[in-house]
Amino acid sequence: MSMDFVPLIKEEELAEGAVKTATLMGRNILLIKSGGKIYGIANRCPHMGCLLAGGTLKGYIITCPCHGWSFDIRNGQYQSNKAILLATYECKVENGQVYVKMFDDF
Repeated sequence: MSMDFVPLIKEEELAEGAVKTATLMGRNILLIKSGGKIYGIANRCPHMGCLLAGGTLKGYIITCPCHGWSFDIRNGQYQSNKAILLATYECKVENGQVYVKMFDDF
């Protein structure tokens, strides 16, 4: 399985504490800048499929706007049951561009 970093947005498009949705290879991804680092997570809550983009971000925890499920953006863990995970996407910034690591079997 090969992995590649794919350019997605310019770093200037994402302010500290902000979220931005993007689509890459058919995946709806939520990019979040917190603590000076950019994180990528799936933009759908596994509970009922609500978009997390409309949720509340406090530090590294994003809360779904529909039913209050909260997830750690650093590892995708649901805060009430660590066995439930969102997909996470490794991000890096080079020359002002945000890259997201994608797997070819997605």
